[in-house]
Amino acid sequence: MAVNEIMIHMEDVVKRYVMGGESIYALAGVSIDIKKGEYIAIIGPSGSGKSTLMNIIGCLDTADSGVYLLEGKPIEKYSNRQLARVRNKYIGFVFQGFNLLSKLTAYENVELPLIYQNMSAGERRKRVKEALEQVGLKDRMRHKPTQLSGGQQQRAAIARALATKPALILADEPTGNLDKKTSKEIMALLDDLHKQGNTIILITHDPAVAKMAQRIIHIDDGKILKEGEGEDYAVAIAENGAQSNIRE
Repeated sequence: MAVNEIMIHMEDVVKRYVMGGESIYALAGVSIDIKKGEYIAIIGPSGSGKSTLMNIIGCLDTADSGVYLLEGKPIEKYSNRQLARVRNKYIGFVFQGFNLLSKLTAYENVELPLIYQNMSAGERRKRVKEALEQVGLKDRMRHKPTQLSGGQQQRAAIARALATKPALILADEPTGNLDKKTSKEIMALLDDLHKQGNTIILITHDPAVAKMAQRIIHIDDGKILKEGEGEDYAVAIAENGAQSNIRE
């Protein structure tokens, strides 16, 4: 796949939920294109639809209607088993809550998705060590999550995402549980990963976090409001008062 080729194509994607007999539209006709190698931030307040959009992009959920092509393949037609295969093979997830298993070491947490891929033990060792070294945890790989700081736990989660060599890294509020200094370190790490050629989609409510991305997609009420580029657009969102409406 050539660099800048379209990786994700969404056209008129709709997702609705029925509550009390009423249809609530989480997504109301979303259309976006994301190219391979891009660093995208999807920003919006609580209830804007950004989490639903993330779930559909990450194949954790499916749309009720519309088109979703991932590397040219029509994801909306996939079975649950096929979606699970896509998640395991193509997408690396980084969550706000780290989602590390407390009884496993950092090494074992990073290794787990590779075991699910039925990868050989030798290849697993190579991948895990490379990923942990890449995020600066080479000397902490035998520590369990309780023995790691919040920032180190998020680095382990990023290493877990990297170890599968995914086509896409999907980061959902990756700094939400971190202090300001650690948040900057994690965002700098994501920036480095992008510079190495990784495609990254960042989900956030915070313009200060979103400004690290090349392109910002602003969503609210299940619709794309507008798009802009990087820091200048993030500053504009804050200056126009959107910051007061964008919250966890």
